[in-house]
Amino acid sequence: MSSGNNSYGDIHRYEPPRESTAAAIAIVLLTLVEVVFVGMFSYGLATGWGFDEFGNMFLGGLLAVIFVDLAFVLLLYRKEFLPDVMIVKKRRRKWEDLYIREEDMEGTQFGGNAWENVKRAVYPYYKK
Repeated sequence: MSSGNNSYGDIHRYEPPRESTAAAIAIVLLTLVEVVFVGMFSYGLATGWGFDEFGNMFLGGLLAVIFVDLAFVLLLYRKEFLPDVMIVKKRRRKWEDLYIREEDMEGTQFGGNAWENVKRAVYPYYKK
């Protein structure tokens, strides 16, 4: 499946999802439980459970259970129904990260024209 040159954006590995029936049933059941908890939370908000100290903690617990349940639904979906794809990314060279032009990647020559260096040291804005 992978090409020989591995240029930027090539798919290096592609494994299709398993799509197991048990995972689909588990997702449906967890979604039903999610709907029940969201209904309880909405009913509690509408009837004013949050004004009582115990009711406020109960609503907070319901909200925590809602998000944990949603996390399990998403985890199962990602693991069982999304393909495993690895895409090749081109690694940039270090001089590219510093915004240096390609012709300047070796740096400047040590020494060079001494008089130019003196003029540049005395007046930094001197143009060649």
